[in-house]
Amino acid sequence: MSDLESLKAEIKKLSTKATQAKMDLHDLSEDLPANWTSILEVAQKAYDAFAVLERKRQELNNLERA
Repeated sequence: MSDLESLKAEIKKLSTKATQAKMDLHDLSEDLPANWTSILEVAQKAYDAFAVLERKRQELNNLERA
């Protein structure tokens, strides 16, 4: 598997993870004020997942342009 194909596969997995984190945050928001103490933890997980996904997408973009 080439570096490009590997990166695309990794991005697909990261996208799934980020989507799940987004849904977890959404579900938490619908249940408020219950579990309000977990807002920071759930939001941080979503933020981190999307930050990694964005870095990998930029890496892919750079590889495709090279």
